[in-house]
Amino acid sequence: MGKKTDIQNPELWNFPMDYPMSIIGHEGMHEALVNEVKMILSEQFPDFDLATLQVKPSKTGRFYSLRCQLHLTKAEQVNALYAALDAAKSVRLVL
Repeated sequence: MGKKTDIQNPELWNFPMDYPMSIIGHEGMHEALVNEVKMILSEQFPDFDLATLQVKPSKTGRFYSLRCQLHLTKAEQVNALYAALDAAKSVRLVL
């Protein structure tokens, strides 16, 4: 049995693939969210253009989400990314 952040049903994933991701931060942690996610993405995806990261406030402005499109080549990348985002203090939810 893998970690809670490991992908489920890896046989359903077809690599390589472009993977859309939304990362939602905790209330009041906008700057920390952006900084943490940028650090994680730049470490794990050195070729990722951080300028393409989209930052959007919620309708009420209480929360922020970051959206990006990642090019994944293997399941281990997904597992490492989700583990790093799970450990980030500013991240509330990853979709």
